Amino acid sequence: MFGIRTATKFAGSVLLMAMLANCGGADGDAAARQENLEIFTPQQIFERGEFELARKRNKDAAYFFSEVERLYPYSELAKQALIMQAFTFHSGKDYESSRGAAQRYIDFYPTDEDAAYAQYLLALSYYDQIDEIGRDQGLTFQALQALRTVIEVYPDSEYASSAILKFDLAFDHLAGKEMEIGRYYLRQGHFTSAINRFRVVVEDFQTTSHTAEALHRLVEAYLSLGLVDEAQTAGAILGHNYQSTEWYEDSFKLLTSNGLKLKDRGGNWLSQIYRQSVKGEWL
Repeated sequence: MFGIRTATKFAGSVLLMAMLANCGGADGDAAARQENLEIFTPQQIFERGEFELARKRNKDAAYFFSEVERLYPYSELAKQALIMQAFTFHSGKDYESSRGAAQRYIDFYPTDEDAAYAQYLLALSYYDQIDEIGRDQGLTFQALQALRTVIEVYPDSEYASSAILKFDLAFDHLAGKEMEIGRYYLRQGHFTSAINRFRVVVEDFQTTSHTAEALHRLVEAYLSLGLVDEAQTAGAILGHNYQSTEWYEDSFKLLTSNGLKLKDRGGNWLSQIYRQSVKGEWL
């Protein structure tokens, strides 16, 4: 499972399973559950967690894994139980609990072979919520930071390539949110606010898939404000770097229909970007 060392396969008797079934879950109070579990070995409790996980009963599985850690904190299985908690919580979409377990693993076992996976799970606990958070981008930034840690601290791990892909997608997501807000302002006629959003995409997210559209929207917004030098320079950047896109075609028609050219007019923030792109410093 994602490179985690697997424990001994579940081999408990029917009687053992029946006895453990009375522990955990909703029956009895916490003291009774604790007393019942203390008669079992860490291996038996761990196997019960695996059994519940196989049945997709994530909450129960996490409970048994946590009990291994609590009752036998110095056992080798406690370490495995902790990473299994992180995985099980994440599988059940309890991202906060998954993140907590993963962080504890990193804190307790920073050099262990599963530390890279713990860091990856921590990053996923943010990443997998990106589409659920509306315009609040805090979790996206945290996902980027956690994914960067996987890439930089564990570059040779099996999770590095996946982290790179997810980092790029999260980065693109941030740019997409800026575009979404910028387009809203543009439709409402708030051109200065729209320009500020599109400028962020062009300056800070220039390697994403949204840059060409951001430049076209800058052409639209600047023309609406009568700032033709900026509009022409944005068009020139489009012409140099994105001539095969529909956004270049739209900007070309828009500018030429107003008797303007796609050329650097100088004296504005876009001129520096144009000079950089001509020199090949960014594309």
